[in-house]
This record gives sequence, C-alpha cells and structure tokens, in this order.
Amino acid sequence: MARMVNCIKLGKKAEGLDYPPYPGELGKKIYTNVSKEAWQLWIRHQTILINEYRLTPIEPKARKFLEEELEKFFFGEGAAVPKEFVAPD
Repeated sequence: MARMVNCIKLGKKAEGLDYPPYPGELGKKIYTNVSKEAWQLWIRHQTILINEYRLTPIEPKARKFLEEELEKFFFGEGAAVPKEFVAPD
C-alpha cells in the first residue's frame, strides 16, 4: 500500500514520495508534507525557472535560488512563474 500524506500544496490526502527528494531537513519536510503529484508540479515549475533564467543548476548561486523558490513553492507564499514566461500553445 502506498504511503499517504496530507499534501500541503494540494490541500488533500495523496500518495507520498518514495524517499526524500532533497537532502537535509528540507528534504525531510518535503517527504513528510508533499505528495508525488505536487512534487511533479514543482519539477515542471523548476524547469521553467531554469529555462527562463538560463540557470546552471551546478552553480551555487543557481542552487541557492532554486532552493529558495522550492521553499516558497511548498511552504511560503508560492512561487510565481517568471514574467517573461510564455506558455506553449
């Protein structure tokens, strides 16, 4: 049986992640409070951020920015897409 969590992003009980997707305390917090479905929403959002801001995730500044956006996305006021972003048709 799948592990269920009360997903903080979706506001409902949903299937939880199989393992912490991020290191440290933040990873534990995500594992406890975020569903697989919501994590996929973050992956899509993160891809938009990387592409629109032309980030290189290996660079420390880019990783710090993405971590801050990750925290906002799940546990803060929410992360907005870049104003330059145009959704594909």
